[in-house]
Amino acid sequence: MSQLNKKILICFGTRPEAIKLAPIVKEFQKRPGFNVCVCVTSQHREMLDQVLDLFEIVPDYDLDVMTSGQTLESLTLKVLGSMSSVLSKENPDCIVVQGDTTTTFAAALSAFYQKIPVAHVEAGLRTYQKFSPFPEEMNRQMTSCLTDWHFAPTERSRDALLGEKFPEDRIFVVGNTVIDALLRVVEKARASDMTFRKEFQKVNFDKRLLLITGHRRENFGQGFINVCSAIRDLAKANQDLEIVYPVHLNPHVQKPVNDLLSGLPNVHLIPPQDYLTFVWLMDRSYMVLTDSGGVQEEVPSLGKPVLVTRDTTERAEALDAGVARLVGTEMERIVYWVQRLLDDVDIYQAMSRPQNPYGDGTSSGQIAKVLEGVLWQSSGGRTRGTIEGAGSHHERSDLFQNLT
Repeated sequence: MSQLNKKILICFGTRPEAIKLAPIVKEFQKRPGFNVCVCVTSQHREMLDQVLDLFEIVPDYDLDVMTSGQTLESLTLKVLGSMSSVLSKENPDCIVVQGDTTTTFAAALSAFYQKIPVAHVEAGLRTYQKFSPFPEEMNRQMTSCLTDWHFAPTERSRDALLGEKFPEDRIFVVGNTVIDALLRVVEKARASDMTFRKEFQKVNFDKRLLLITGHRRENFGQGFINVCSAIRDLAKANQDLEIVYPVHLNPHVQKPVNDLLSGLPNVHLIPPQDYLTFVWLMDRSYMVLTDSGGVQEEVPSLGKPVLVTRDTTERAEALDAGVARLVGTEMERIVYWVQRLLDDVDIYQAMSRPQNPYGDGTSSGQIAKVLEGVLWQSSGGRTRGTIEGAGSHHERSDLFQNLT
């Protein structure tokens, strides 16, 4: 077989995307026959940079689209316009996007306009509720319509895509790359245990630890007030419980958190943490209360119960496995379930079995192998140089037609 010579452009903009695509970047970089181009939109800035440093990834392009108070409309337009220039210059054989962010959808749409094939990592997650999560549910559904190869993390995700009439031979169940990233980082975090204990000297790690995260737009307003009120009551009722809350920088999160939780001796409000530190906190926790999709996927591998402060989740596999539970944003329900896990050993043990329905840490290798095969097949055994040697955009259009 002739040497494969393909250009892969991997695009992401937020910390969760970076965490989940970093293992894929590393996988492609070590495979001969691939020219890897990394483009970040920096939809998140500081949090994204921390992940890039941790995984030692240097982007080829940094679009730096983040501005204070930006709207979804303005962000979408910025990503769409900026990606157009990058794709025109690089003319990749494939663009890889992940998940459900504005970057994901806008980058996939830009690739579609230039007839560049799209590979969608973490495809097929659904709630089928337009505004829950918002805007992620529709970002993910619209990206699916633009995708050539769907990399579904689970059979449930595959079934959703099949139900929407996407071709079966374009759907690949590969697990979730977040587990690849987690397993790579957790050992490093455990090796730094004493360093982290010194960093968080005010936290008594001899007590049980409740770790909290929250950032979902649909919870802004009364939802966050309810969550914070529940945390306040739990902190007052359980002096032997340590609560650590890395508080998202969004003002809609900062205000209710600081108004309701500041000054409580066993509640530790800390800035958002880099991924290595956050993995260590997850690993040290007794349980996790979160509205984060990524955290729902990671924590089961660490054997910690997950209580999800959402009314719906596109990650129902953890619910089916019994390691996660939806508690919504009603104050009484949150208090009930946290307290029950604190008080009932049998229920706690049933929810803390180390297992993960989202993968075994081999997802990036599976994705790379699939793309290697389909890109080789699509070029009919020709190298990238042969395709480009034709010197015409018409040749690229023919290639795209063969893929669709």
